[in-house]
Amino acid sequence: MFFDYLVLGAAGEFLNIGDILATLVIFIGLMLLLKKFAWGPLMGVMQQREELIKSEIETAENSRLESQKLLEEQRSLLKDARTQAQEIVENAKKQGEVSREEIITTARAESGRMKEAAVQEIANERDKAISAVREEVVALSLLAATKVLEKEISEEDNRQLINETIAKAGEVQ
Repeated sequence: MFFDYLVLGAAGEFLNIGDILATLVIFIGLMLLLKKFAWGPLMGVMQQREELIKSEIETAENSRLESQKLLEEQRSLLKDARTQAQEIVENAKKQGEVSREEIITTARAESGRMKEAAVQEIANERDKAISAVREEVVALSLLAATKVLEKEISEEDNRQLINETIAKAGEVQ
């Protein structure tokens, strides 16, 4: 009585246990066959595909990290290059300013030296001119005195007359 329900196609009151068990056995058998012939290779292919995708994701992530690292290095190098270029420009400006100051200082020193030499030369020429004028005045005074007196004077009178004439000539200038 109990096993009547296990027969396929047997009509029961409200549940046909036989149909259920047969369906269950067929389903389990089908599952076992699928597992042996289809799921194993299918799961192997799926697992390989999963590993391939995982490795590609890891490769892509590594590539992204590597490119990020290279980008940071390039930015750092660019920043360093800009800093060095700025330093070079600043050093060139400072060097140019130092050179300009040296040139100005040298030119001022040279002009001062030339001015001082010119002043000294003028003073020397003035002294020479004064000496020449004095000698000329002395000679003229002697000549004039000789002509005025038309007589010979003593050496001492002559010297005194010369000194007085020189003194007067110095006062005139």
